[in-house]
Amino acid sequence: MSATIKDVAREAKVSIATVSRVLNNSAVVTDETRQRVLEAIKKTGYKPNALARSLKIQKTHTIGLIVPDISSTFYPEVVRGIEDIAAMYNYNIFLCNTDQKEEKEVKYIEILGEKQVDGIIFMGDIVRDSVIQTFNEFGVPVVLAGTQDKDKRFPSVMIDNEKAAYDAVKYLISLGHKKIGMISGPMHDPIGGLQRIEGYKKALEEHGIKYDPELVVEGEFKTRKAYLAMLKLLEYKVDAVFAASDDMAAAAINAIFDSNLKVPEDIHVVGFDNTYISTIFRPTITTIQQPAYDIGAVSMRLLTKLLAKEPIEEMHVILPHQLIVRESTGFGEEKNSR
Repeated sequence: MSATIKDVAREAKVSIATVSRVLNNSAVVTDETRQRVLEAIKKTGYKPNALARSLKIQKTHTIGLIVPDISSTFYPEVVRGIEDIAAMYNYNIFLCNTDQKEEKEVKYIEILGEKQVDGIIFMGDIVRDSVIQTFNEFGVPVVLAGTQDKDKRFPSVMIDNEKAAYDAVKYLISLGHKKIGMISGPMHDPIGGLQRIEGYKKALEEHGIKYDPELVVEGEFKTRKAYLAMLKLLEYKVDAVFAASDDMAAAAINAIFDSNLKVPEDIHVVGFDNTYISTIFRPTITTIQQPAYDIGAVSMRLLTKLLAKEPIEEMHVILPHQLIVRESTGFGEEKNSR
C-alpha cells in the first residue's frame, strides 16, 4: 500500500499540517523541521499527488467549516449563509461537527489540512490555544464566525454580545421588573457566556438594581440544564428571566408552567438569537435577533477576499442586533425595537 501523508507525519513526529506546509514550501517551517519531513518523505516513499504538490498554484476550491453543535437551532442558519456565498464563488464545503470538544477541533483542522482546503471558517464557544497553534501550523486563511480569539489575531464576524444582553435586560427593567434572573451560557465561554453576563450586570447597575450573583445560573446552552436553572431561579422568586439562548428560554418557560405559573402573566422571559424556536413556541418568545444567516454570509465573503488577496476594510466585523418583542413579555403582536 502506498505511503500517505499521515505516515510521513508519524515518521517525522510532526502534524499533518506541518507536512503540508513543507510540501507547499512555506517559509514558516524551520529548516530543522523541513529537513526532518523531507527525510521522512524519502524513507516512507511518499509520493505527493498533484493536489498536494502546490497548494499555492492549484486551489482545491474547498472550504473547511468547523461547527460546535450542528443540532443547535442557531448554527444551521449560519451554515446556510456560508453555503450560499460559497456557492456564488464556486467553493465547496467540508462540514465538521466538534461537539464542543477540543480534541475534535484540533483533529478536524489537521484533517482539513490533509484535504488541502483553501481556507477555514471556525465557530466555537472558545478559540483555544491548541486550536490557534494548529491554525498557525496549517497556514491558510481562517475566519471566526460568531466568536473571537482573545488576541484578535484572526478575522471575525459577530455581534456586540455585551450590548445585546444589556438591551434585553434594559427592556425588562423598562417593564418595571426589579428581580431579574439570568440563565447564562458557560462561565468559561468568553463570548456567549461572560460577555452576555457583563451586559446583564451593566444594565442592572446602570438602573440602580444591585447585582446578585445568586440570580445568574448556568444553563450551558443545554435545554435540560436550563430547565433546572429556571427551577432554581423560581426559589428566589424572580419576576423576569433573561436566557442567553432561545432554546434555554423555551426550557425556562416549560419549567415555569410546570411550577403552576404562567408566562407572561406571572413571569416575563426574554431569549437570545431569534431562532425559529422563538416563533413556534407558545407563548412566542421575546428575543434578541442575532443575524445568524448574515454572520455566515459575511464570514464567507470575508474569506473569499482573503483568498483573492482583495483589500479588507474591516477585519473584525460587528453586525447589528435587534430586540424582537413577542408574547413572552406580554405583547401578542410582534414588535421590533432597535
